[in-house]
Amino acid sequence: MYPILLGSIVGVAILIDKFVQYRKILRELDIPLGDILKNRAKPAILVPILEGLKNNCHEKEVSVIGTKQIRRIEKGLSWLALIASIEPLLGLTGTVTGMIKAFIVIEKSTSVNPSMLAGGIWEALITTAAGLLVAIPIHIGHHYLENRADDIAFLLKEITNELTVRGRNGI
Repeated sequence: MYPILLGSIVGVAILIDKFVQYRKILRELDIPLGDILKNRAKPAILVPILEGLKNNCHEKEVSVIGTKQIRRIEKGLSWLALIASIEPLLGLTGTVTGMIKAFIVIEKSTSVNPSMLAGGIWEALITTAAGLLVAIPIHIGHHYLENRADDIAFLLKEITNELTVRGRNGI
């Protein structure tokens, strides 16, 4: 049960961190490009791309810089996927150990009444439910955050393309 609790704490912490991070980035990028370029404080995610363009990096180099930025913002999402996958398995492990305990009681007793089996069955049910109750929201949150990361990646590519065209045209 403790591994399930640990997974839920880590999963919720990552969900909150990424939700706040993505919301901030999307808010920073949700203004016209001209306004972004006029502001002294540029969105942190754009700074390396702008530096690459300022230093006349080749388009492929700028693309690599953009890909690195996207990978940086996606960091942590794989942990959410792992937690969402492992939690039901941890619950299933609890199910198995609970049923083993119930069968040990049956084996050691000459007469079995339901209350003797209840502890093992209770353990089996509670760990299964806990694993699922952690995994389902983490999985939903992971899916939501993946979509937000895709939105950010699209915006970065769009901005980079527009900046590259402006640079070629001398704007």
